[in-house]
Amino acid sequence: MKKQLLALVATLAVGASALAADPKLVINADQPGPVIHRNIYGQFAEHLGTGIYEGMWVGPESKIPNVRGWRKDVIGALKDLKVPLVRWPGGCFADEYHWREGIGPRSKRPVKVNTTWGGVPENNAVGTHEFFDLVEQLGAEAYVNGNLGTGSPQEMAEWLEYMTAEGNSTLAQMRRKNGRDKPFRVHYFAVGNESWGCGGNMRPEYYVDLYRQAATFLKTPEKNRPLFIASGGHDARTDWTEVLAKGLKGVPFDAISHHGYTLPTGKWEKKGSAVGFPEAEWISTLAHTQKIDEWVRKNTAILDQHDPAKKVGLYFDEWGSWYDPEPGSNPGFLVQRNTLRDALLAALHFHVFHANAERVKMSNVAQMVNVLQAMILTSKDQLVLTPTYHAFKLYAPFQDATSLPAKIDHNPVYKVGATEMPGLSATAARGKDGKLYLGLVNANPNQPAALTVQVGSAAPKSARGQLLTAGAMDAQNELGKAPQVVPQAYEAQATDGQLTLKLPAKSVLVVTLEG
Repeated sequence: MKKQLLALVATLAVGASALAADPKLVINADQPGPVIHRNIYGQFAEHLGTGIYEGMWVGPESKIPNVRGWRKDVIGALKDLKVPLVRWPGGCFADEYHWREGIGPRSKRPVKVNTTWGGVPENNAVGTHEFFDLVEQLGAEAYVNGNLGTGSPQEMAEWLEYMTAEGNSTLAQMRRKNGRDKPFRVHYFAVGNESWGCGGNMRPEYYVDLYRQAATFLKTPEKNRPLFIASGGHDARTDWTEVLAKGLKGVPFDAISHHGYTLPTGKWEKKGSAVGFPEAEWISTLAHTQKIDEWVRKNTAILDQHDPAKKVGLYFDEWGSWYDPEPGSNPGFLVQRNTLRDALLAALHFHVFHANAERVKMSNVAQMVNVLQAMILTSKDQLVLTPTYHAFKLYAPFQDATSLPAKIDHNPVYKVGATEMPGLSATAARGKDGKLYLGLVNANPNQPAALTVQVGSAAPKSARGQLLTAGAMDAQNELGKAPQVVPQAYEAQATDGQLTLKLPAKSVLVVTLEG
């Protein structure tokens, strides 16, 4: 009996030791995975609130410094972010947008009502030419969303001809008359948006027939052929992916879009506040990325069945936080504060997309300026960079990097009430410059963490990079005030052959591992 008790005590001691063991990250640098496409860091600009007008476009006559109407300060900040791609003109707005209303002299363009977002006038000052001027200033690729909801195959086909035709057709000559001699480079073209909802409340089977009809007529010169994107499902739905994967064989079809937003409460009628929130909504927001990962994996599993060659991508082209609108703002403008919580949320999304990079070759945060989880907030001639902006900038080295397997042993659990999630999250990749990059998130807002790092069986000699954290969960960068959330230089050296990275509570860290 005494021996049995001693054995039990020893077993419990080993178990307690294992539970108390420090987290350890092991990176298998000799097992490279898929490339993390740069367009995973794509952006989204919709005709919504001040997301384009005022926020980015002020017009050539504005006293705010601009280049052909686009704000210099905003363009400069986005270029620093290395924005790889911009999606336009929507979103829900895309299925009410008629491209001919956005060309020619701006003074003669019709003024419509933006019935989708806020019921405000839409003067069509930003149209095809202005959009391509924007992406060309940024050095980004163009993702154009076609109008399936209130448009027609003819309208989409003629828009593509207007943008890409090289010869002397009437539409090509019209483009030249409007100031553009050479064709625009269209990298991606989507047939409709959210066709299950604001794009027409369709069934997937009906959408497939409409897509097949439209795609038959969407023609461009071969060297300027865009990748064609079908409007897919959202959240946990897999039916759209199933129906599209079966029904779109034999027509131009390169990817399915999928959407998923993060609401702290999970309820559209009362989403939760952007600031002043309880810890229960901190964790519910960050833990939601586990659902995002589940949704992506379920949909990619369906694609694997129907497309084993993995030619069709899953583009998560709308994602981000969605809170109750800022008090006093137009509810249709989707204005919300951006805090440290959003920076961690962005980083955790990046980790999910990196882990699924074989299929996910594009994602688009919603949105770029002044709308939802924005990179930048503006008011008149003022501008502020949000915590989300800084998260995107920290992770810029992961664009077109080669993913590497990374596993955290003894990962602490972070729990509030019934909601729990891994306390730490990691992603690793070999950059285009040959360097080994590591991204880490400590989701726990109360407890710091220390993590030992191994690359294979060896420990790196040092780590250098930038850390993002702040004193409060809802710390933010406000216009006209000193920013509370800014990157800090970070450095760590190996001691006794072991590299340990110390992560403050509620932090994001991106480092280069050396040696």
